[in-house]
Amino acid sequence: MTTEVRSLREFKMPDVGEGLTEAEILSWYVKPGDTVTDGQVVCEVETAKAAVELPIPFNGVVEQLHFPEGATVDVGTVIISIAVAGEAGAAAPAAPVAAPAPAPASASAPAEEPEPERRAVLVGYGPRTGGTQRRARRTTTTVAATKPAPAAPAPAAPAAAAPVAEAPAGERPLAKPPVRKLAKDLGVDLREVTPTGLDGVITREDVHGHAAAQAAPAAEAAPTVAASAAVEAVAVPAPVSTAGDVRVPIKGVRKATAQAMVASAFTAPHVTEFVQVDVTRTMKFVRRLKESGELGRDVRVSPLLIVAKALLTAIKRHPEINAQWDEAAQEIVVKGQVNLGIAAATPRGLIVPNIKDAGSKTLTGLATSLGELVETARQGKTSPADMQGGTVTITNVGVFGVDTGTPILNPGEAAILAFGAVRDMPWVHKGKVVPRQVTTLALSFDHRLVDGELGSKVLADVAALLERPKRLITWG
Repeated sequence: MTTEVRSLREFKMPDVGEGLTEAEILSWYVKPGDTVTDGQVVCEVETAKAAVELPIPFNGVVEQLHFPEGATVDVGTVIISIAVAGEAGAAAPAAPVAAPAPAPASASAPAEEPEPERRAVLVGYGPRTGGTQRRARRTTTTVAATKPAPAAPAPAAPAAAAPVAEAPAGERPLAKPPVRKLAKDLGVDLREVTPTGLDGVITREDVHGHAAAQAAPAAEAAPTVAASAAVEAVAVPAPVSTAGDVRVPIKGVRKATAQAMVASAFTAPHVTEFVQVDVTRTMKFVRRLKESGELGRDVRVSPLLIVAKALLTAIKRHPEINAQWDEAAQEIVVKGQVNLGIAAATPRGLIVPNIKDAGSKTLTGLATSLGELVETARQGKTSPADMQGGTVTITNVGVFGVDTGTPILNPGEAAILAFGAVRDMPWVHKGKVVPRQVTTLALSFDHRLVDGELGSKVLADVAALLERPKRLITWG
C-alpha cells in the first residue's frame, strides 16, 4: 500500500496595496476542513485603501486559520495553512518540527511537483521567485481563530491567559520595531507582555491588551483576558471609561486618511479661494437632462456631474493646474491626462477614488463613470487601483447642507474643489433683486505649483460655466 505524501502550505498576507504594511481581516469564507481550489477567495481584508478579497494560490484542505476576524495582520505573516496533496478531511501531522525534507529519488512516495507558473491576481502577489522555508511549529497552541484554545485558569488576574511560549528570563522579548515603539509610548514593559504571535512574537494587540488590563480596575480587567485567540477580538476596541468616553481604534481607511491629511497639510502650502455663483441655469439644465433622458435612461444626472464637467473644461483651458510636485527632481510635472477624484464618505471612512482620463470623456461617459464610482464606493468595493494616480479632486460638501469649506489637498495633487449647498438667495439679476439658486465654490491649491493668478482663473472659469452651462459647448 502506498502512503500518500501530504504537506502543509502556508499562505501569507500579501501586499495588496503597493507598499502597505498591514491589513485587517474582515471575514473568513472558509473554515478548517473545507476543500479549496487554486484561485478560490478565502477571505476579505481591509487595507488602508480599500477592502480586497484574497484568493488562495493552491489546492488542498484548510488546516488552520491563524487569525480571527477583526485581527490586524502584518504583510508577510501566515494567515492560513493548507494541507496539500492529501485526501480531503485527512488530518495533518500533529506537530512537525520542521518542513519535511525532500524525498530521495529512490523513495516510494512521489516527489512534490514544482509549482506551475501563475498569473498575478493582486498587486504585489504573483509567481514565487524562490524557495520557501517554513517555521517550525510549536506543540503549544497559538492564535488559531477557529480552534478552541486550552481552558485558562480561573480569571483572577490578567496573567491568566492561555499558555504561550515566552522569552526565557534575561532574553530580549521578540517584537518588531513599531511594536516596541508602541510599548514605549504606552509605558508597557514588553517583558511583562504575554505574546500571542507566531514563535512567541509580541503583536500590537498584545501591547494594547496589556495596557488596557493595567488601566482598567481589577474587577473589570480579568474578563478581558481569555484564550490567546480571543485577545485579538476583545482588546482591539479600548474599554469605555467610567466617564463615558469611548476610544475608537484608528486603523484601515481612517488611519491612512489621517496620515495623508497631516502630510499634505504640512507639506504643501495651501491657498483657498472662494466664489459665490448663481447656478439657477445649471439647476434647470440638470432637471431638463433628467426629464428628457438625453444621457440615457439608466444614467444618473446630478449637479455634481455638471460641476465635474465645468472643472474639467477649466483644466483644459489651463492645463498647468493639472500638475504634481517632484521633490526629488525639483520639477513640476504637468500631467498628460486628468484623473478626476471624487471624495466619497463610506462606512469605512473617507476615500477618494478617481475617474481615469476623465478629461477625454463626453458628458454621457462622465455621468456613467461617476455613477459607477459612487455605487462601488457605497458598497465598499473600491479597489486600490481606483484610488491611485489622481490629479485633481472634487469634494461635494453641499450634500451635508454645508455652504463651503477649506478642503485639504489629496496628497500629490495640485488642486481640490469644494462644491457647497445650493440655496435660494436674494440675488441681483438683470438689475433687480430676485430669488436665485446660489452656491459657493472653494478651490484649494498648492502654491508651489499654482500661483494666485492661475488658481483664480480656474475658479473663475468654473463659476462662469456653472452660471451659463451653454458655455460647456463653446468652451469645450
